Amino acid sequence: MFNSPADTAGGLHRVAYFGLLFAFLLVVPKSAFAQETPEAEPDSATAEPVIMQPIAVTATRDPKELFVIAAPVSVLDTVALRMVTPNTASDILKGLPGIDVNGVGTNQTRPTIRGQRGQRILLLEDGLRLNNARRQQDFGELPAIVDVNNVSQVEVVRGPASVLYGTDAIGGVVNLRTSNVPSLSGGDMYGGRVTFMYRDEGEQLRPTMDLFGRIGKVGFRGSASYRNAKNYFAPSGSFGDITLGDNTEVNDTGVEDQNYSLLLDYSFNLDHSVFVKGEYYNARDAGFGYVSNDDLGTPNDVSIVIQYPDQTVGKLTAGYRAQDLSWGIADRLDISGFYMNNERDLVQNIGIPGVFGPGQDVTLAINSQNYTDISSVGTRAEAAKLLGGKHLLTYGLDFYFDDSKNTDRTETSFTGADAPPFPPEVDETPNVPNATYNRFGVFAQGDFQLHSKLSLITGLRWQNVHSETKETENLDNPLVVGITNNAQTVVASANVLWEVLPSLNLVGTVGRGFRAPNIIELYFNGPTPEGSGYLIPNTGLESETSLNVDLGVKYSRRNVSFEAFVFRNDIRNGIRITAVPDSAINGLDVYQNQNFGELLYRGFELGGQYAPVLGLQLGASFSFLDAEDVLDENSPIADSYRTRLNGDVTYRRPSGAWWATYDFRFQGESTICQDTNDTCKSQVAQPAVGYVLPSFNVHNVRAGVRIAQIGRTSHYITASLENFTDALYAEFSNATFFRPQPRRTLLIGWTSTF
Repeated sequence: MFNSPADTAGGLHRVAYFGLLFAFLLVVPKSAFAQETPEAEPDSATAEPVIMQPIAVTATRDPKELFVIAAPVSVLDTVALRMVTPNTASDILKGLPGIDVNGVGTNQTRPTIRGQRGQRILLLEDGLRLNNARRQQDFGELPAIVDVNNVSQVEVVRGPASVLYGTDAIGGVVNLRTSNVPSLSGGDMYGGRVTFMYRDEGEQLRPTMDLFGRIGKVGFRGSASYRNAKNYFAPSGSFGDITLGDNTEVNDTGVEDQNYSLLLDYSFNLDHSVFVKGEYYNARDAGFGYVSNDDLGTPNDVSIVIQYPDQTVGKLTAGYRAQDLSWGIADRLDISGFYMNNERDLVQNIGIPGVFGPGQDVTLAINSQNYTDISSVGTRAEAAKLLGGKHLLTYGLDFYFDDSKNTDRTETSFTGADAPPFPPEVDETPNVPNATYNRFGVFAQGDFQLHSKLSLITGLRWQNVHSETKETENLDNPLVVGITNNAQTVVASANVLWEVLPSLNLVGTVGRGFRAPNIIELYFNGPTPEGSGYLIPNTGLESETSLNVDLGVKYSRRNVSFEAFVFRNDIRNGIRITAVPDSAINGLDVYQNQNFGELLYRGFELGGQYAPVLGLQLGASFSFLDAEDVLDENSPIADSYRTRLNGDVTYRRPSGAWWATYDFRFQGESTICQDTNDTCKSQVAQPAVGYVLPSFNVHNVRAGVRIAQIGRTSHYITASLENFTDALYAEFSNATFFRPQPRRTLLIGWTSTF
């Protein structure tokens, strides 16, 4: 895809706009603005180091410190996000226990939690779902549609959370909490932040802006960002059976995208407010990422190129929030609703050489184009009531509705010197019928203080999921048109926290999770996105269900914080693509989504922080994951490396003048096929990297310094050197279809806060 002169000019205009704004900030009177965060504490020889426990709401819906949350939860706050400066929120999750990343490129990464990814991970924005029912099972919605520069905190629940959030939360939840407006209690104020970031790998340029303030009872916050990145290069080296002799371009890893948001809040008083928020995201020229067969030394292999020429997401959210109500049925009430339109183009090019036999220069070229338009409406009403001064009851309902429309066009032709003179064959039959998909759930959860040292959180949800296909242009297949699928599910959970000592808590959780099959899994009929087979529909799929158990310990005392969890997640009726024996369509092997008996995931996670002196903090985590298909132990199912070790050392000058950090990640070797009699190898084609995914180390260093402070305006320079050892590596789910990570990358940024 090439940008037109008008597109290029538009990008330059955006950069010029941000540049003019930045120049304005250098000369504006500083007394007119207020900082968003308090001044950093001064140097003190007597101050003791303390590790502050972050506050989270996702796991319980009640704001609590991590130390007293009876569940495995991770939190990344604004400080962590500013230090790492990730491309999307999912990029920063690599440092957390139990979490990996799927996908490559500037905006195409998605989280993997305890071996679960895609539709088994629920992505939220401020507690409202972003997942839709039209995405492939392994590819959930993009965190990039929420501007990472507008995210104030990322909360991750490791393990099912279906009681509070319904379907898709079977593997975990990622909640992107965005920045709010200033509180009414702070009076009138204005402030903001402007940032320019440049990455040398991919020549990425990203200016961002965030303005906020309050005038009387009206609060506002507006943000904007623009990013233009080219393809990045991977370093030379060896990874398994793959060797790159030189720095190699990873195609379709760039993007041109932009985020805009505007939040308006009207506070009647400190306890009652209404808000409306508009958001817009557009991404052009993104892709699945690939290394050419010529660079891999396999010019005669099948080539697969998947591109996303355009994705546009518009969202409007409104809500009412109230607290300290003292009603007989509620002390707190939150009602939110949204409308979102999500349009995306998908282009898939598959080249199959040698279709007429060896020595014949003939390639079968399959070009597929898909357009999807998903309109979503959602609402969540939630209330909380304190009972007896110590027991908290949270209850409510949620409803989400997707209306999916799409068109498809596939052109098949022969290319090459020996290609027959056949005209291209064009097929405009949609692979998926137009369909509606709705989810309605009612939930209740009680947080009971059974004893001064013992608390119990238990909850229950009833959920109905209904899908229905509609009349679709160019599609008259009775197997998928006019079909409905309806599922009702009841799930429950119980979490116990026992305070053994003031600094030591024991945690136990048990809960059921579920995930209803989506539109793709039920009704898709056509070549798979990777071009490896032909997928036929299965309109009778049942919901996946799981039984998850966690046992853990949490320790927190002044300058030490530590937690450890062991877990077991037993998924029944797991939906997996499996081969249909002795069948072929258009020369491709036939596959179908089917319910399997039992998929078992188990492991343990350790993590901790230690602050030996004021300003210095050490952190480390270790994760282990084992996964198996209980009915077929030779079938590989995990989407994460078995072992991972993370570590970091950070020093922040107490005065806030400068900071520096070093972090590393070690991924242990993993074997796709572990059986000794090669049964697995007979079922799974050997990927180019081999059956063994090698271990690797990644090292990063980052630093920042405040170069000027005039009144309430501060200017900072930040710099990062990512993968500074220039290691060739790929994340687990990117290794078999080899998509390596970038080579050594320098990032430089300028930030002004006011």
